[in-house]
Amino acid sequence: MIKLVLEKLKKFRLLIMAFAIGGYALLSYSFTDNYFEISKNLDIMTTMLRELDLHYVDTIKPGELMKVGIDAMLESLDPYTDYIPESEIEDFRFMTTGEYGGIGALVQKDSSSIEIAEPYENSPAAKAGIKAGDKILRVDGIVLTGKNTDDVGKLLKGQPGTSVKLSILSPGATAPVEKTLIREAITVSNVPYSGMISDDIGYIRLTEFTQDAGKNVRVALMDLEKNPKLKGVVLDLRNNPGGLLNEAIEVVNVFEPKNQLVVNTRGRMKEWNHVDLTTNDPVDTNIHVAVLVNSGSASASEIVTGTIQDLDRGIVIGTRSYGKGLVQQTRPLSYDAQIKFTIAKYYIPSGRCIQALDYTHRNADGSAGKVPDSLKSAWRTKHGRVVYDGGGIDPDIKMDPHKYTAVAINLQTKYLIFNYATQYAMKHPTIAPANNFALTDDEYMDFVNYVKSHDFKYTTKTDQLLKQLKESTQTENYYDDLKDAYAKITSDIDEAKKNDLIKNKDEIKELLEEEIASRYYYDKGRIEVGLKNDKEAAKGIALLNDETRYDSIIKTIVPATRPFHNPAMASWPPKEAK
Repeated sequence: MIKLVLEKLKKFRLLIMAFAIGGYALLSYSFTDNYFEISKNLDIMTTMLRELDLHYVDTIKPGELMKVGIDAMLESLDPYTDYIPESEIEDFRFMTTGEYGGIGALVQKDSSSIEIAEPYENSPAAKAGIKAGDKILRVDGIVLTGKNTDDVGKLLKGQPGTSVKLSILSPGATAPVEKTLIREAITVSNVPYSGMISDDIGYIRLTEFTQDAGKNVRVALMDLEKNPKLKGVVLDLRNNPGGLLNEAIEVVNVFEPKNQLVVNTRGRMKEWNHVDLTTNDPVDTNIHVAVLVNSGSASASEIVTGTIQDLDRGIVIGTRSYGKGLVQQTRPLSYDAQIKFTIAKYYIPSGRCIQALDYTHRNADGSAGKVPDSLKSAWRTKHGRVVYDGGGIDPDIKMDPHKYTAVAINLQTKYLIFNYATQYAMKHPTIAPANNFALTDDEYMDFVNYVKSHDFKYTTKTDQLLKQLKESTQTENYYDDLKDAYAKITSDIDEAKKNDLIKNKDEIKELLEEEIASRYYYDKGRIEVGLKNDKEAAKGIALLNDETRYDSIIKTIVPATRPFHNPAMASWPPKEAK
């Protein structure tokens, strides 16, 4: 009797399940179809992994195999959809909050040694007297030989209040010193520098849209406005990769009033579709603004830049921004892992989306197609200027991107600038304030001699092309006839490269001064030195001081060179933005 009842209950449950699934299929056939595909392929993956574990010639590591498989799967979607295992959660939190527990220092690997690249100001490392260039031999007794910077970073990080013992060998010392540091909660400021860069123009550098970015920009502007001469502010978003969407809205809110539309997000699921408005009182809605961007300005940086441009709130200077018009969200997975995935596209006040690459409709080779200029659609700013979608933010004032010479790049990557700065700091207890610091010609020649004493060699693009030419002539049996000419050209190039340190003195000297200044004034000093010869910042100062020119840019109606994507968008505000 009991068995019969159980069988009837089982059939009833199956009937209910079949009805539920069938009913849902009427509403969403694609979901049930995908559900079967997911179940089938998960089963295939499980059985395959079991067979490999039982029969593969070597012992496999299932966790590592699955991580590789997951990463490859997500890579086929877009670059912003990531699997975050439990072991990487702390790094992910640091990316979003700018906070972690540790000693407060960057580390790098020079040759086979792990060394301090830069201690943060007022960090446990700085307070313990640890300086850039100090080598770390052991952490809590663990020898660091053969370890990479990620391994060392994990050893140095930990809960605030815990101790870590380091064996430090300073430059010029004959024996290491043991130092015990107490880890603290380290917050890396997303506004590392703000101040006056001329008599009447202020400057704010925002490096990431991590937690409190809006608050920090707000405080920075309020501090600048204590100067009665302030006429305008340069907001530097160059190489800012973005971050939290809500912080982008907060930064716009510093310059725009409450209830101003900043961004629409639209995705496949209705719950991800929403309109984001500013929610607070602004600091200043009238001060002139110049925003600096480049190809490294992405995501939240583009929301701020695009909104300021769409509202004709300021002038954008630099090179075209990256072109990321996608929004990500994180969701929890099993075993404390998470997935970060793309949920929507965002649209700034004019109605345009600035996403540059189409990851859904890929090219035959699997690459993402870029929107050609001919297919970009025209939109209107608040004052009627024409702006375009589909490829980042085009600056109002375009600047040529700075490209470092091969000699400068190699001096950096081979640590010659870094190591010379270490020696310089050992010989000079103090230097002038960062904004006034400059190497003398004699000091620069001392650096040149230092480089020559280290048998500095590097490869240029010309060297690479010449090597290809040699290989081609050898393949085609021309080399014997041309080898004397080839040897002459090679010799001439080598001779010309000897003058690179003098020919590119200004560029190299600036990099050297930035590195040296950071030894005394940390990241603020590096930024201050860099601003002295910053062409984009100088252009910002000039425009902010020229009110006629400034107004002529943001108030001039420009005729569209292509038809508007939506005729309703030719007027302001666009329907979607109301």
